[in-house]
Amino acid sequence: MDKPKLTIDEMAVFCKRKGFVYPNSEIYGGISGFYDFGHIGVELKNNIKKEWWKTFVHERDDIVGIDGSIIAHPMVWKASGHIDGFTDVLIDCTKCGTRFRGDTLIEDKLKILTAGMSLEDIAKELKQHKIKCLKCGNELSEPKRFNLMFSTNVGPVQTSSSVAFLRPETAQIIFADFRLVQENARLKLPFGIAQIGKAFRNEISPRDFLFRMREFEQMEIEYFVHPEKQDECEFIKDVLDYELNVLSAEMQKQNKKMQKMTIKDCLNKKIIKTKWHAYWLAMMHKWFVDLGANSEHFRIRQHVKNELSHYALETWDLEYEFPFGWKELQGLSNRTDFDLKQHIEHSKTDLSIFDEETKKKIIPHVICEPSQGVERAFLVFMFDAYHYDKSRDNVVLKLHPRLAPIKVGVFPLVSNKKELVDKAKEIYCNLKAEWTCTFDVSGSIGRRYARADEIGVYACVTVDFESLDDESVTIRSRDTTEQIRVKIKDLKEILKKFLDGERLGKLGERVE
Repeated sequence: MDKPKLTIDEMAVFCKRKGFVYPNSEIYGGISGFYDFGHIGVELKNNIKKEWWKTFVHERDDIVGIDGSIIAHPMVWKASGHIDGFTDVLIDCTKCGTRFRGDTLIEDKLKILTAGMSLEDIAKELKQHKIKCLKCGNELSEPKRFNLMFSTNVGPVQTSSSVAFLRPETAQIIFADFRLVQENARLKLPFGIAQIGKAFRNEISPRDFLFRMREFEQMEIEYFVHPEKQDECEFIKDVLDYELNVLSAEMQKQNKKMQKMTIKDCLNKKIIKTKWHAYWLAMMHKWFVDLGANSEHFRIRQHVKNELSHYALETWDLEYEFPFGWKELQGLSNRTDFDLKQHIEHSKTDLSIFDEETKKKIIPHVICEPSQGVERAFLVFMFDAYHYDKSRDNVVLKLHPRLAPIKVGVFPLVSNKKELVDKAKEIYCNLKAEWTCTFDVSGSIGRRYARADEIGVYACVTVDFESLDDESVTIRSRDTTEQIRVKIKDLKEILKKFLDGERLGKLGERVE
């Protein structure tokens, strides 16, 4: 039987202990909101990005990718509204100086949703409920706006004209490069432009491990459609029967609980406004589930009216039930033509495209913008994969084989028999040309299996004394501990089938 789900702090401890994630600069006391990925964590993180890119770029004909610069011309951020409006609410303790983010402080103290609250609303709640400093109990300052962008200087001389910003999101680089990408890739509407890359936000109070960071990675798509064909989605038939837990704006207004609904029901009841938006909500949810996440741990939540961003016609969040509550995992906004029009106005550059059908220039609409934090996806897969196995008395990290940071572990049965070690080493060197592998000779074979389980190694190959005579080895399944005996000459082929999802017992002679 599994233990209760870990807290976020327990997950942070586990990740540090097993080489997934470390606090940045810990030997100097650390710096809040920054983390380093260890030798196991970087493999999982890269696999997440690889699978996302494979699904949404390589396997599609309507999406291409770019890799934009972290620093852009400051006018990019002026046009997008970030310089003037990319803010959170800052509150200071009048005595000890501790700083808090207004909305999260109220959520923590009152256990209410603060989505869409204005500066005045937050000030009212603080005063009405007499909320004090969480650290020293003294009075708090009046709430004020704080811009989240990191600034830097470009060039050898620091002047007002040399000021630049680390990008707070990846979306604007896509808009700035829109015309070039469309022309060079010869894209025709509808189409998408994808990007994976770093973003930086000077969060007032980073918290909850990898959930709210100051440096993070985004996986994002801007999906463009013809302004007069916003509900013509040729792919919608593929997801009409797909089920999601739904929490609409109206449900929130009436304090109702989420409901399980099909995409077809959401469209028929006009809960989701466009087929494209519905399609992308289903596809993003399905991507997680196809990679082993539990569908019941997800819901889609519609932004209420006063919560909508200035650029959004409609926004839905794909949320996950973290140990600290339902929180945004991915935002999917209908940005209309806001961004392209802003950049046309500020750059005086024509970013429209020529529509062959109507023989007119048009400005496409971003019908949906699936925007996903890599680190938040990392947490989802870690939480849903983490299992404590009572019979083994150790943790088993049941990551999907495509995500497993190490696919195969190779172990000689004992470490003091040179022929066994040499044979195992030979097999290891042969396999690591195909997959990420580990070689371990330390401790008993049972202890080595346990260490492999804890970091998600999907298959273990054991070389024993009989291997020297019959040229066979034992393959062990991480999830079931099932074992089969196979010939070394067939090992690669069988491992490939096992890593592709076939049951181990069908692939060789079972070992009792």
